[in-house]
Amino acid sequence: MLGLTKKDFGLFTIVIALTILAPFLLNPFPSDSAMAQFNAGYPDLMQRFVIFGIFAIGFNILFGLTGYLSFGHAAFLGIGSYSCVWMFKLLGYNVLPGIGLSIVVSGLFALLIGFISLRRSGIYFSILTLAFAQMSFALAYSVLSNPKFNLTNGESGLQVYTNDPQIFHNSATTVDAPHLFGVAMRATEVLNIGGWSFQFNMGYYLSAVIMIGCFYLSIRLFRSPFGMMLRAVKSNQQRLNYTGLNPKPYTLAAFVISGMYAGLAGGLLSAMDPLAGAERMQWTASGEVVLMTILGGAGTLIGPVLGAGFIKYFENIFSKINEATLHSWFAFLPDGMEDFVVAIIYPFVGKGWHLTLGLMFMAVVIFLPGGLVQGGQKLATVFRRDRKSADAEKTAGDQRNASE
Repeated sequence: MLGLTKKDFGLFTIVIALTILAPFLLNPFPSDSAMAQFNAGYPDLMQRFVIFGIFAIGFNILFGLTGYLSFGHAAFLGIGSYSCVWMFKLLGYNVLPGIGLSIVVSGLFALLIGFISLRRSGIYFSILTLAFAQMSFALAYSVLSNPKFNLTNGESGLQVYTNDPQIFHNSATTVDAPHLFGVAMRATEVLNIGGWSFQFNMGYYLSAVIMIGCFYLSIRLFRSPFGMMLRAVKSNQQRLNYTGLNPKPYTLAAFVISGMYAGLAGGLLSAMDPLAGAERMQWTASGEVVLMTILGGAGTLIGPVLGAGFIKYFENIFSKINEATLHSWFAFLPDGMEDFVVAIIYPFVGKGWHLTLGLMFMAVVIFLPGGLVQGGQKLATVFRRDRKSADAEKTAGDQRNASE
């Protein structure tokens, strides 16, 4: 089916099901319950799940297949964001031209940066990409915000104003916000069932459909001869050179594809919220996608998506747990014990959620080098072994009964 093996098609089907049913799956608790704080089924967070999933899938094509670790992929995320907003300013709020321009422009920048950076490998390649990303951040933050040729609007961020050309925009017939052929990205339908409230957002489902397409393309790329060549580069590039094959065109192609994925994610961020800022190019954003990929499982298909969802969940849910929330949870304890428990837990939640994430990342790297995917595989192996043991014992028991 669709050129995929049975195993890959099953995985693809699971991803489709999870993205379509996300409003239900991410709202397990009633809206008026104390546990509703852990619900993640609201549009803004769901959009971030799939958009950063696209970002991580693209990064995994470079890092997971070739082993080239880039510390500057946030540059393409920012370039995609700026490109999309400029399309809004020039043509109108239809998101398709903006997303298309984001992919093209980020691909061109990736071609230029990759052509230079891929002349080196290992840590030197990583430092080069980090340098390019920081130069891009500096340009966007200060140099390109010069009033004579203001391309980025500096620290205020690039946004759409009423005096912008917007050639194809008509306020009388279309909404003054990003839309897809007249349907606003913010358009949301709410379904109330009992104590549960489920939100179905246009922007989320557009991003989800694009992510599903990106995931499908990544599967085909992983299983293609091109993907096999990238794995050979990661395995032993020197031995590959001895065979007479030049790996440079393949690694450059992987870098450009990865940059286009990042630009697409940046364009979608601006399509959801028409504002582009230089902070999306900072080194911390580049480090975040590295964490997502390693945490989920570098080199695996679904790992980067899981890692992106995991980190964004922690960033948006655990960071909201404050001291008052903890006191309400442990109010049943005696006063002294309640204060002690809250004092122990509080440094790991709220503003300290990075500490929890860091500890979990250390545990994954030490005990599960293959990330969350490896953890899932180990659990599946344990259950499979237990089931086989139970079947073997049952068979032996049946044989004994038959002999008696």
